[in-house]
Amino acid sequence: MPRLEVDIAPRSKTGLLLKNPVMTASGTFSWGFEFAAEFGVERLGAIVSKGVTLRPRSGNPQPRVAETPMGLLNSIGLQNVGIERVIEEFAPRWEAWDVPVIVNLAPERIEDFGTMAAMLDGVPGIAALELNISCPNVDTGGLEIGQDPRAAAAATRAAVRNTDLPVIVKLTPNVTDPVPIAKACEEEGAAALCAINTVLGVAIDIERRRPVIPRGRAGLSGPAIKPIALRFVWEVAQAVSIPVIGCGGIRTGEDVVEFLMAGATAVQVGTATFANPRAPLDVLEGLSRWLEEHQVGDVREIIGAALPRE
Repeated sequence: MPRLEVDIAPRSKTGLLLKNPVMTASGTFSWGFEFAAEFGVERLGAIVSKGVTLRPRSGNPQPRVAETPMGLLNSIGLQNVGIERVIEEFAPRWEAWDVPVIVNLAPERIEDFGTMAAMLDGVPGIAALELNISCPNVDTGGLEIGQDPRAAAAATRAAVRNTDLPVIVKLTPNVTDPVPIAKACEEEGAAALCAINTVLGVAIDIERRRPVIPRGRAGLSGPAIKPIALRFVWEVAQAVSIPVIGCGGIRTGEDVVEFLMAGATAVQVGTATFANPRAPLDVLEGLSRWLEEHQVGDVREIIGAALPRE
């Protein structure tokens, strides 16, 4: 069997060694409990929670999702139970799992990244934080932070200074050049970067002559954005010296291989779970098969294999 372990936070105080590079993506795996009843989630490298805010949110008006030929538009609007319930109710259940759980933070204000990071610091059952500076489906916070290197740096700094947990920053694809933002986050102490969040899109109901999603624009995910995600990983991995986590359109083990060769250290599986709840595990098994068939003894051998050589 090939060796699958990867470290996605080698510079952090606590580190974050994963048994394999396959993670779930925020917003697609809820809190993990429903999936745990269906298959062995502890076989995965890590689980990422849905976005958490300081106070509970009811989310955006329905309809919130619309299928596209090769993907899914969503505008959930960060519906969640709030950070206090996560600490009191969910974290104790995660602590019993043999898989790290990463909590995705999605506050409205930059300073609240620090507040929430401090609240989660040292909480048993929480292995790391992922900063959502890239959500396109809320009116404040989210996307505009991720499009400005100074704001992204400030959000990262606020979190890093208030926790010993590894801090992962999730980047937006809705920029021309991700490198300045990636570098700004790295300079402020980010342990890793995740690329990418959803791509802005619109669907029109031609009978009603209105957007399908009441807010108009929404976030596109799924196979349609995979080449975009690969491009972001490929560019960011060349620009920073911290791990990059690839996310966007992953459905197979071969997809994972592409992301790893583009420079990712790990990947997140998201939209595929809507059609197949077991998708993350299927992807992991597919990755293992590919490595065996190609006689790769350690998954780390292929990380960055497709990057330009000096």
